[in-house]
Amino acid sequence: MKNDFLTFQAQTTPHPLAVEVASAEGSFIYTTDGKKHLDFVAGVSACGLGHRNPKVLKAVKKQLDKYWHVMVYGEYIQEPSVELAKLLAQFLPKNLQKTYLVNSGTEAIDGAMKLARRATGRSQIFAAKNAYHGNSYGALSLMDYQERTEVFKPLVGNITHIEFNNETCLSQITRSTAAVVLETIQGGAGFIEPQNNYLEKVKNRCKEVGALLILDEIQPGFGRTGKLFGFMHYQVVPDILVIGKGMASGLPIGAFIASAKMMDLLSDKPKLGHITTFGGNPVISSAALATLQELTSTDIIELIPAKEQLFKKLLKHELIKEIRGKGLMLALLFQNAEVANELVLMAKEKQLILFWLLFEKKAVRISPPLTISEEEIHLGCSIIIECLDEINESKTSLIVN
Repeated sequence: MKNDFLTFQAQTTPHPLAVEVASAEGSFIYTTDGKKHLDFVAGVSACGLGHRNPKVLKAVKKQLDKYWHVMVYGEYIQEPSVELAKLLAQFLPKNLQKTYLVNSGTEAIDGAMKLARRATGRSQIFAAKNAYHGNSYGALSLMDYQERTEVFKPLVGNITHIEFNNETCLSQITRSTAAVVLETIQGGAGFIEPQNNYLEKVKNRCKEVGALLILDEIQPGFGRTGKLFGFMHYQVVPDILVIGKGMASGLPIGAFIASAKMMDLLSDKPKLGHITTFGGNPVISSAALATLQELTSTDIIELIPAKEQLFKKLLKHELIKEIRGKGLMLALLFQNAEVANELVLMAKEKQLILFWLLFEKKAVRISPPLTISEEEIHLGCSIIIECLDEINESKTSLIVN
């Protein structure tokens, strides 16, 4: 299967991990060689309720018995999608009441960019340096990382980059600005949190000049930070909210959410201002609805701060320089990229799944299922410490020799 994978399926890097998956359940992935791997990545924050959550599985099977796809998004009334949008509105601020369901976070970013330009009649958009919002042309255009963007130029125009957490840049936001697009917590840059009420100050500046604040909650959303959405930690409410990843427990979905007045602009002048064939698919919406119901009717989110503290208590090692992030969106920072790379590869051999970050090469991601148990946290952390001890020992022996 590995040979066929490399021969017939397009790759994203020259050296994929190429783990051959047989099945997955809870916090574990089982490979075709019969091994059981503890998952500290959760599909890059997508499988918040773990693999094959029983309630989500039941909802999907129930919907499959009814219908799978009947019409392009927005034309037919499909109960799972309506109920999902209604429940989202129940748990969001009043200005975030109407949801447009799409297929991924990156499509949701593109939709939000279009909506901001349509609503304001302006074209200038600000994004942060070292931001990651996806890889469609619109989302890619928000990235300032030349190594990844240069070969695809020209990108979407009139996009300017400012430094995250740098208040002196806010004066650049003017009455020509349609929107500022920010990750609530910067992911690819190393799980960097906003400091000194930064997001609130950005929102105030946007209000002053009539621009919109778009917050990308694709990764922090759906409980990962210890609140349903990350922005709820920071005393700020976006004008447009973008979500994805953890929405449907590993099934493909995204959405952008705004006021009814704003969202209605996409339905006329021109009609079909945004359109998608499979957005709001009833099977996927059933999974997302079951996920949201589980997160909001149990203590899963309430337990996350304690799990965060357990990780920080157990992950103490001289090679770990810092632990960034919030909740179960954590990044281990090392002195150099070599240690981070060795840790991911060595942990894989010890049946613990870790992963890198996009831009911060000295970091290793820890984003397990939100349902991970204390016992599983202890197990995974002990493997990490064991790996770091071995890395330390090998470096010491090289110096001695």
